[in-house]
Order: sequence, then structure tokens, then C-alpha cells
Amino acid sequence: MMTSLSFFELTSSPVDAAALGERLATPDAGACVVFEGRVRNHHRGREVLRLEYEAYPRMAMREGKAILAEAERDFPGCRIGCVHRTGKLGLGETALWICVFSAHREAAFDACRVVLEAIKERLPVWKKEFYADGEAVWVNVTDEGITPSKSG
Repeated sequence: MMTSLSFFELTSSPVDAAALGERLATPDAGACVVFEGRVRNHHRGREVLRLEYEAYPRMAMREGKAILAEAERDFPGCRIGCVHRTGKLGLGETALWICVFSAHREAAFDACRVVLEAIKERLPVWKKEFYADGEAVWVNVTDEGITPSKSG
């Protein structure tokens, strides 16, 4: 039985996608699908200057590893790496990196999408946007709790 090479990490350091991908690569992988969520300069019509992410680390690590284990179960043979940034990020920086290696592209694409959606829905990580007008707002947080967003 193949040993899992998959990993989930939180980091306050910039994402080194090439080095992370090398940790997953094996000769039997015919497909590699990578998703990089980057800090963009706008959201809902407002100019964004930077972001800040806060996490509940112990819970985030446990949930992140569970998400990858579920994806490995549902997509046998996939090796998955996921890194979520915390702290302050500037424009263009990678906030979320997901990489899936698989023998076949369909499984790699599907596993990547499943992991991305689960991370957005289940991971205890919160995003604060800093706008050009001086306002800073926690995104998708209401008095009732967190409101899921499809806009990312």
C-alpha cells in the first residue's frame, strides 16, 4: 500500500510553490493540478490594498488534514498538498495553494476542486480586507456568524 505523501500546512511565510510541489511529485503521476488563490486589488467594487488572515491553528490543522484524508479516500492514488497563509499579505501574494498529483487528470482536477470548496467552507481561517479608503473589514462575517462566499 502506498504511503501518503499528502500534507496540510499553515504558514506566515511566502509560499514556495516549486519546492512544495516537489514534495508530492512521483514518477507515476501523469497529472498535476495546482490552484493558487492570490491577493487581488479589488473585491465587490472596492480597491483592496492588502489582506490579513487569522486562524485557529490547532483546529485548522486538524480540519485541514481531515479534508485531505477525505479527498484521498474519495480519489484513490491522489497526493495532495495544501498550504494556507496567515498574517499580512500584499497584492499578488499566494494566500492558498493546493496541488494534486495523480495518475490521471480527471481525478486531479476533481480532487483539487473538492479540497478547495471544503477549505473555504470548513477551515477556521478568517480574512480581513484593507481598502484604499482606509476601512478594514472582516470578509463574510456577520452578527450571526460566518457567511460562506462563492466569490472568494
